[in-house]
Amino acid sequence: MTSTSVTGPVTGPVPGLAGALQSGLKAEEYALIVKRLNREPNAVELGLFSVMWSEHCSYKSSRRHLRRFPTTGEVVIQGPGENAGVVDLGDGQACVFKMESHNHPSFIEPYQGAATGVGGIMRDVFTMGARPIALLNALRFGDPADPRTRRLVSGVVSGIGGYGNCVGVPTVGGEVNFHRGYNGNILVNAMCVGLAETDKIFYSAAPGPHLPVVYFGSKTGRDGIHGATMASAEFDAESEAKRPTVQVGDPFAEKLLIEATLELMASGAVAAIQDMGAAGLTSSSVEMAGKGGVGLELDLDRVPQREAGMSAYEMMLSESQERMLAILSPGREADAEAIFARWGLDAAVIGTTTETGRIVLRHRGEVVCDLPLAPLTDDAPLYDRPHTAPAKAPRLKAADIPAPEDWAQALIRLLGSPDLASRRWIWEQYDRHVMADSLEESDTGADAAVVRVHGARKAVAMTCDCTPRYVAADPLEGGKQAVAEAWRNLCAVGARPLAITDNLNFGNPEKPHIMGQIVAAIEGMSQACRALDFPVVSGNVSLYNETDGEAIPPTPVVGGVGLLAEASRRAVYSNLKAGQTLILVGETHGELGASLYLRDVLGREDGAPPPVDLERERAAGELVRALIADDGVRTVHDLSDGGLIVAVAEMALASGVGVKAQAPAGPPVGALFGEDQGRYLIAVDQAAPVLARAAAAGVAAAIIGRAGGETLAVEGLFSVSLACLRDAHEGWLPAFMAGSVNASAET
Repeated sequence: MTSTSVTGPVTGPVPGLAGALQSGLKAEEYALIVKRLNREPNAVELGLFSVMWSEHCSYKSSRRHLRRFPTTGEVVIQGPGENAGVVDLGDGQACVFKMESHNHPSFIEPYQGAATGVGGIMRDVFTMGARPIALLNALRFGDPADPRTRRLVSGVVSGIGGYGNCVGVPTVGGEVNFHRGYNGNILVNAMCVGLAETDKIFYSAAPGPHLPVVYFGSKTGRDGIHGATMASAEFDAESEAKRPTVQVGDPFAEKLLIEATLELMASGAVAAIQDMGAAGLTSSSVEMAGKGGVGLELDLDRVPQREAGMSAYEMMLSESQERMLAILSPGREADAEAIFARWGLDAAVIGTTTETGRIVLRHRGEVVCDLPLAPLTDDAPLYDRPHTAPAKAPRLKAADIPAPEDWAQALIRLLGSPDLASRRWIWEQYDRHVMADSLEESDTGADAAVVRVHGARKAVAMTCDCTPRYVAADPLEGGKQAVAEAWRNLCAVGARPLAITDNLNFGNPEKPHIMGQIVAAIEGMSQACRALDFPVVSGNVSLYNETDGEAIPPTPVVGGVGLLAEASRRAVYSNLKAGQTLILVGETHGELGASLYLRDVLGREDGAPPPVDLERERAAGELVRALIADDGVRTVHDLSDGGLIVAVAEMALASGVGVKAQAPAGPPVGALFGEDQGRYLIAVDQAAPVLARAAAAGVAAAIIGRAGGETLAVEGLFSVSLACLRDAHEGWLPAFMAGSVNASAET
């Protein structure tokens, strides 16, 4: 795929304060630049500062709070600070993974925004020496009744499928929410998981001076200029004018880039390597030199260029896709050149590392930039922004919440609601089985996707989770819950949770109440990660997700990875058999605050979210994993949105088997629709051994039903056919995308 020029030549901002403000810098930040340089920067230098000091690249509002995360552990090989996190899978194998946002570009240009998000996150993974084996995504769209929503869903899903399918990496899981809070700023978070050998992990820090710097991949064009700056600013009525800052992707070039990069690594020629992501050649070169404590001299005339007359400013800030920067071992230029030629990639030695600690750029025979690296990296601004503690919603009592007038219709409405309706229309557009290691049950009947380690008996489980309405009601508790749900989903398939990546999506951090959400959510996530031995090894922060001053719901997404030592010993929720007994594991108190029942049936968005008892969460998860590994339990579903009755319905629909259930003790509306945390639904042939094992572990467990027939019934309350539930569950999304559904019943 080629791109025509989307703007005329850009030489850079006007020098001085006016140019700095135009580039997204604050007046006080420009004054700091002048002080550190002891002079005013020229236009190219100002461009470098504008992207490296952007929120997207510097994390200047969140960095001091991110330090709370636990980042080390028994299996951690590489934590935050590199392109992706790395955990040990044993047997000399490692899992490399990361999640990253492409929110702003996807709202402006949904197909290319989503597609290049997929391409970028894959580069983060194979840059570490890993072959990508799976993709996931976490998507948030606006009110289905908003006239833009259908177009955005169509474009984003097409972009994800179009790029991932062409590259040949399966998209195996994800989540999709709809809410009016995302009307002006959708979220597209992409996650990639890869496999590498533990003794062949590659890093980005330049190892020393006097080494060749090689550019390879696609040519540099004018697409994506100021992408990092655009991603660090709010939207407004003029956002459509930012379309030129959206990158253009080519999945076929990405496939060639993957193979060439891995071959180059295997040849021993790579001393350090970095993909060109946000801020393009600027961030890749500055970060490699800065991490290694060396300097860098680049001759921009050698950069492969797609368009004539490109300025130094354009080349340094372009975010053209499918490009890499590597530092080679001495004398390996010819070997690298042969590999690039074999894969048909543009490549050139464009510079060398130095001892100066400076970045020097030459263009058309002149020095156009000469800066110390420290102010661009380690000395970038670090803010402790004012923040106010979020107001906590009151806790609701189930006894005070009205029961539905028609229980069956309430369940039908939930199963056919935008947040719970089947995502089949989406995942059928993704190639889920390319590479032949995705386990089939991951499509429709498991709480986490499971991908075999090729040629081995083990498998990697993966999931991404967040409940934004919980975070909005109580950021600390919602942050805890996001981590706990990812941990629970991995446990539900039998995997040992290893570590997480995160994608923290919030509004403008300069507003104290938004910064308060960020601080509280990070604290909640940190508490959960410590209690569950679930460290953070990589992540991304996406701030300024606002339009005309209206922020998105706080959405700290968690991507979790776990290990199944035996892929054959896994559980799904699509394996329910007639005659089996259903057991509810975990305690039920009827927590209805911030629940889907409250919102989608009663039309209310209030109340405190369900509290997360991390000790009980861990005990229940460890019990379920033991039941799967030791006792052969093969049918498990975690409880989340919609509570117990939705979990029962999803298990019944996925298995094609009805259930006759009894509501647990307490007000039936809370017992059935309450979203208490730390709970699982399991199905077994013999209940007594499971109940005994739960009692010994100090975990609550009770029989709540028996499988059989073609209806879902709750004794004394209602009975409804599976066919009726399936029509509601499977029908909403295709009808919405066809434009034949009344979407006014907003989320």
